[in-house]
This record gives sequence, C-alpha cells and structure tokens, in this order.
Amino acid sequence: MIVNLSQQNSLVSTWVAELRDVTVQGDRMRFRRNLERIGEVAAYEISKTLVYNQQEVQTPLGIAEHKMLADQPVLATILRAGLPLHQGLLNYFDKADNAFISAYRKHHKDGSFEISLDYVSCPELENRVVIISDPMLATGSSLVKTIHYLKDEGKPSSIHIVVAIACTVGIEYVLREEPSVTIWCGDIDDELTAKGYIVPGLGDAGDLAFGTKVQM
Repeated sequence: MIVNLSQQNSLVSTWVAELRDVTVQGDRMRFRRNLERIGEVAAYEISKTLVYNQQEVQTPLGIAEHKMLADQPVLATILRAGLPLHQGLLNYFDKADNAFISAYRKHHKDGSFEISLDYVSCPELENRVVIISDPMLATGSSLVKTIHYLKDEGKPSSIHIVVAIACTVGIEYVLREEPSVTIWCGDIDDELTAKGYIVPGLGDAGDLAFGTKVQM
C-alpha cells in the first residue's frame, strides 16, 4: 500500500517544496525541521491504523474514558539522513523503542554500487509494529535490505515506511519484495537516473541536513 501525503491540500506539500527549493536548502535548520514536520504528520496518520484499548483516566472531578495506544511501535531509521524524519516520528510516538541502521551506497570505480549495511541496533521486534524512516526512496535497495535484516531479528506484525520523497521505480521494487508494507510519502517522483538519483528530487538529504561528507 502506498500513501502520498501531498495528494490532498495540506502543509506537507509546502514543506516538501521547501525541501526541494535550492534557495531554501542552504538553511540546514529549516531543512531538518521540514523533514521533522513530515515525520510528525506521518506519525499522526499511522497512529490511526494502530490498535487501541479503552481505559479509564482519573481526573480531579471524576472518571473519563479514553482510547489508549495498546502497544508502542518500534521506530527504525537509516543513518544519517533519516535522523530528522525519525525525530518527527519520535515527537509523537514519544514512548516508542528505537532501532538504528547504518546502510549506505558503496560505490565502485565503474560507477556501480552496492548497499553496505555495517551497523544495526534494535530492540525485540517479534509481533510488533515497525516504522522505518529514510528521506529518499530511490532504488529501494537499502530499504529492502534493511527490512530483510530486521525480519531476521524478529517477525514484525506490520511494517510502515516513511519517506519525504519516493520514486515510482523504488516503490514498485519495495512492494514487489515486501508486498505487505505500507509506504507513506511526502511526495512521489517518476524519474530515476542511471546512478540511482531521484529527479527532480531534492539532492542529497544527508548532506543538506548535516553537511557534505567525504566519499570513502
């Protein structure tokens, strides 16, 4: 399942436009905050799909009944670019457990690349809702590799993926490999370059959020 948060009129479309805009991208704090905001909206929308229990709450004047989240999700993010989006999710799911994955493109001299997964830290995942955040869903390779690794650690009850911008090719690949996941996108682009970059996209989300890295 795929949900494009920009299909309806909302502030999400404005935040995505600012993420893309080269005249705004120089403001790193605003770039990170816009990713965080998208994460917050996605968290709210995902919260509508979760399981709740009816509970009584004692007020100074009596008893109120409210629907309370039955179980906390696990928030997983791909370092480093996913951190602002992850923070937005964590702002709403503030009691959630967290997982961190270091996955990156290891480039070869011929221009090709492979996804290298160097580090994973995660809690118990068995029968839990897992929400994975990564700003860009380009080829989908890093997300699929991450999902496969997490499933080896425990079988989640459901998996949600939150991205700022996705490419149709990447969406198709992820859903082909993992048809049960739900993908929440700030927006969707159709073009992917031969080097695996989304067009028009927004550039390198990690560099724009945290500064240019040295290629290793």
